[in-house]
Amino acid sequence: MHLEAGQRVWLVTAAPQEAARVIAARLGMTGALGTVAEAVGGVYTGRLVGEPLHGPAKAEAVKALALREGLDLARCAAYSDSSNDIPMLSLVGYPYVINPDAELRRHAREQGWRVRDFRTGRKAARVGIPAAAGLGAAAGGAAAAMAIYRNRRR
Repeated sequence: MHLEAGQRVWLVTAAPQEAARVIAARLGMTGALGTVAEAVGGVYTGRLVGEPLHGPAKAEAVKALALREGLDLARCAAYSDSSNDIPMLSLVGYPYVINPDAELRRHAREQGWRVRDFRTGRKAARVGIPAAAGLGAAAGGAAAAMAIYRNRRR
């Protein structure tokens, strides 16, 4: 939706920046920010350059991106499912909470943020179908018992 509207879309993740860039490119996004791993002579050392892009560090990276790209964060949107991203979501004018963890759901409600949970249909199916099957079996059993009782009375 944002891309179709001609807006810039960035993937911001704690995943390694190399993976983030591949995912962003395949999705047609503008770019990606991710955790930076140290490489010496083209070989990863196993050490990180700076902090993992997580929690407050992700928010700082988004601030730096906005400054570099000339973005007004009050006009930007961000999406997340994790309370770890509350600092980032708090920066933008349009925070969207998608399939949130319990802490993020609570915080979003307190802040009046938009919450979308696409898992509810699956939850209903997981609970509702067995319940309906159980009720159906009980009703069928009751009907069978009534039929047997009637046949014995004849």
